[in-house]
Amino acid sequence: MDSYSLLYSSSHRTGLLSGFQRLRSQGSMCDVVLEAGGVSFPCHRALLTSSSEYFWALFGETTAERLAGSISLPALTTEGLDAILDFLYSGWLSISLPTLPDVLEAARYLQVETAVSICERFLTDGLNADNCCGYANLAEHHTLSDALEAANQTIAMEMGTLLQESRDDLLRLNIQSLMAVLDADEIPGVKEVELVKLALDWLDENGPLPLLKSNLLLSHLRFGLVAPSDLSDLGTAHRAMATPLIRSQLTRALEYHRLGSAQPIRQSKQSTLRASPNRVLLVGGGPSPDWPEQQMLAFDPRSRTFSPLSAGMPLRLRNHCVCSVGGFLFVIGGQEVNEGDEEGKKFGAAATSKQVWRYDPRFDRWEAMASMLEGREQFTCCVVEDAIYAIGGRHSRPDASAHASVASVEFYDVAAGAWRRGAKMPRPLYGHASAALDNGIYVSGGRPGDGDRGDNLDDRRESSREVLFWDLKGRVWEKRASMSIGRFSHRLAAAHGFVYALLGMYEPFCDIEQYDPRWDHWTRLRPLLTGSFNYGMASTPSGNLLVFGGRRWSDGREVVVRSVLEYDTKADRWREICQLPRALTGTECTLLPLPD
Repeated sequence: MDSYSLLYSSSHRTGLLSGFQRLRSQGSMCDVVLEAGGVSFPCHRALLTSSSEYFWALFGETTAERLAGSISLPALTTEGLDAILDFLYSGWLSISLPTLPDVLEAARYLQVETAVSICERFLTDGLNADNCCGYANLAEHHTLSDALEAANQTIAMEMGTLLQESRDDLLRLNIQSLMAVLDADEIPGVKEVELVKLALDWLDENGPLPLLKSNLLLSHLRFGLVAPSDLSDLGTAHRAMATPLIRSQLTRALEYHRLGSAQPIRQSKQSTLRASPNRVLLVGGGPSPDWPEQQMLAFDPRSRTFSPLSAGMPLRLRNHCVCSVGGFLFVIGGQEVNEGDEEGKKFGAAATSKQVWRYDPRFDRWEAMASMLEGREQFTCCVVEDAIYAIGGRHSRPDASAHASVASVEFYDVAAGAWRRGAKMPRPLYGHASAALDNGIYVSGGRPGDGDRGDNLDDRRESSREVLFWDLKGRVWEKRASMSIGRFSHRLAAAHGFVYALLGMYEPFCDIEQYDPRWDHWTRLRPLLTGSFNYGMASTPSGNLLVFGGRRWSDGREVVVRSVLEYDTKADRWREICQLPRALTGTECTLLPLPD
């Protein structure tokens, strides 16, 4: 068989449409007239039939309209039909904010799906606080799922502005969108009680609704985020709140508030903050290691920006530990600094603290929890199976002139709100680090103290290379392969099934190594060019590690730095991603969902 070529000309298709458009403008060879809004549009039956499912069915062989000279379309406006006909004849669709509803209605009615897709893209690309409610109603009416989802997300993110400036638009919102918004996990800057009031106002504006629908709408509210004093009034605030289903939800919310210390492990969607869970909270620290501040900073990894929290720490602490459980922050132990001038040149440190404080970001509130069984500083803590473990460290001796290191371990039973003794480590340690992985706790480095005999602060004993593992099932301490170097005042982090040991206070303080628990083996990784210590560190959900501030040696003296570094654990790569608002050392970090 002879070979041949098949070639395509896009100019021919363009010319074909141009020819039809020229015939239409001249009124030549038109064999049907469409009418809408009292205006007639001469058209070509063949082009309409080939471009629209509606006209294909209308001009079929068995329909009464197949030979009709005029077709009336009363459901369409003149502007909408004109725009769709221009699109069919030219491929260009003219849309503006005022004409979008008419054009979309015509495209849907005439089943011109390409024009519908263009309208949906126009709607999605143009979403903002001014039009998101109207666009959501339009998308819901025409079943534009992607645009509807985008509009609902915009409403949730702009809710604070809408409540203040466009409340009437919210009250005209379709019920599907309102339920989707009230189901959103992130609604910045809006208290839950304001959403409750919005839902009740919407019911007044659009009701009465069937009981099933009003229950379904109100069930998307998170009553656990409403203060107990406000919850008591909600039961009588509206007739829709008096149904058995909603009253049971209010009762469960009040019971949640009465749980006290057990709140962190009794979380549900009803009590979960509508906030991004990826904020890093920097707790304490300051520009001087001797004069820590009570500030807390929130870091947003998406925008790489910092914002101060209005609620400062109850105490001025150093060498403390922090962790988060169930969306609550716990600040544990440390050494309380109780006096000093503005420059921090003078200070006095009280005895090592055993106090535990809990911060609830839902209501911006601190609460004193059960104290540890003994005071600790330069210790380490981590969370495993809803229990907070406090491991080793030092405490002030009775004469306050020296410190004694400890091998003791205790854990906070969140459900019971009490501290209990755990199995002691083989020897006292302070300045060590820990990380939780595989239902156990790894403890590395530090310095072996002299226990109850006291530690000589001038003693430069060597930092430990030893690694211990606490097996929660066996409840025993086991030795693991030692690190390649001894570390003190360093950090451990778990990511992607590995444990990473970072930096440290003494040489070599730039090195990083990775532990593989499957093979009980450490591997040296790419070192940081300039090491630091006394920094804050957090592990992100992606497995990357963030290092905030700290101190480093420069020209023989310690310098407090502002850098924020990110370590990519998969690529073994460091980079500086931003700067702290000011130099900071001694801060402790944890991930915590925070309201904007």
